[in-house]
Amino acid sequence: MRNYIRDKTQGGCYFLTFNLLDRKSSLLLIHIDKFRDAYAKTIQHHQFKLDAMVVLPDHVHIMITLPPNSDNYAVIVASIKSQFSRQITKTEAITPSRQAKRERGIWQRRFWEHRIRDDADYRQHMDYIHHNPIKHGYVTNPQNWQYSTLHKLIKKGVYPSDWGTDENDKNINIRYDV
Repeated sequence: MRNYIRDKTQGGCYFLTFNLLDRKSSLLLIHIDKFRDAYAKTIQHHQFKLDAMVVLPDHVHIMITLPPNSDNYAVIVASIKSQFSRQITKTEAITPSRQAKRERGIWQRRFWEHRIRDDADYRQHMDYIHHNPIKHGYVTNPQNWQYSTLHKLIKKGVYPSDWGTDENDKNINIRYDV
């Protein structure tokens, strides 16, 4: 088994992605209220600032900033995943390996983590998150995707009200090799 070395910068800002085991599933949208509840329970018990999030049918992109004395993003991801899983009726097949580890067959075991390095990296990942529903073909305008922080960020003035509506928009900073 691989031994991944994770960045453990205290107070860092992190772009995180976690996926359902069944990438063809729409479980996250079918149970969006349960996902929201799992997120709410997590933020009650773990300190962090939400910078951006998008929930897609089979995966979540989230960017969070940790407090100065914390590097616990892995605990945050585990909490969201477990809080969500506990609310879902057990219908999936569970392998002996997952049974031994007391895991459900809902989530992939691992998650992707990237520490944000500077302002340009921050902006690029913010844009990537909010443009992701277009990338996957769910909408043609990111403002039409309701499971995103884009709407709140437009209200706060972080993004212009017409952000992402024009493919040639110079304000969009997206690389899909994130």
